[in-house]
Amino acid sequence: MKPEPLYNGRNLEPAYQLRYAWTGWPSGEARFPGRTEEIVAGLRDAWETDGIRVLEDVCSAREVQILCSVKPHVAPTVFTARLKGRLDHALRKWGAGISFSRKVAMRSLGDNSTADVERYVAKQVSKERLADPAFGEILRQFTIANPAVDLSAPTETLSGRYWYNLHLVLVTEERFRIVDAAWLGWIRDQSIRIAQKKGHAISRLSVMPDHLHLALRGNVDQSPRDIALAFQNNLAYALGQCRVWRDTYYVGTFSEYDMEAIRRSVRKHEREKELAP
Repeated sequence: MKPEPLYNGRNLEPAYQLRYAWTGWPSGEARFPGRTEEIVAGLRDAWETDGIRVLEDVCSAREVQILCSVKPHVAPTVFTARLKGRLDHALRKWGAGISFSRKVAMRSLGDNSTADVERYVAKQVSKERLADPAFGEILRQFTIANPAVDLSAPTETLSGRYWYNLHLVLVTEERFRIVDAAWLGWIRDQSIRIAQKKGHAISRLSVMPDHLHLALRGNVDQSPRDIALAFQNNLAYALGQCRVWRDTYYVGTFSEYDMEAIRRSVRKHEREKELAP
């Protein structure tokens, strides 16, 4: 009989910065109506109840792009279903009679790019102030880079393509420092096993004495909260059901594009609208 999880969504106070961008297309030769932006604006309150806040939207006859911030319980597949479902219903109610293409695209975005995040995780040991340089050399074996994991590649499903990249940080309770190399190696190895079991792909990992960094491509059916809890609980179990982690986590989204690239795209669209006859 498995023990009760030590961590759950009720007892955690996470820090997060999660942004998902969604793109939808009409099927066949259909066109979105000119009122689509107005319809999107009218759905903002409904999406808020789903844990989704619209930040920007760009609508044209052939595609709709919506950038949102989301709460940690929102998985990519739930996000795309809520955006597509509510917009499809609103368009039909308005009388547009447009069917969406089954294919959609969802991309995680952040202020930092994939290269920034991977570099940050890889440099954890070198930026740590250690009294004993020899311990720093020991720590380096608990930082891994997996070149086989390309975070610029999407997850392909029957419903579309998902770029779902997360930077996850766990911190030890009361910043307790784990200095035993066997324990640190156990956390590294178990983190890899957990990711494989849950359908994630780790690009970079760094086990430090009092915290853990992961840059990974997540399973699109699992929310950032699901993923954080899986690592907290499974690592606690592997360490003897020890409450090693603080009741919090940090999780942020990123991709090869940063938020400034998206803002430039939105500004360009707005200028083109102003110049249109």
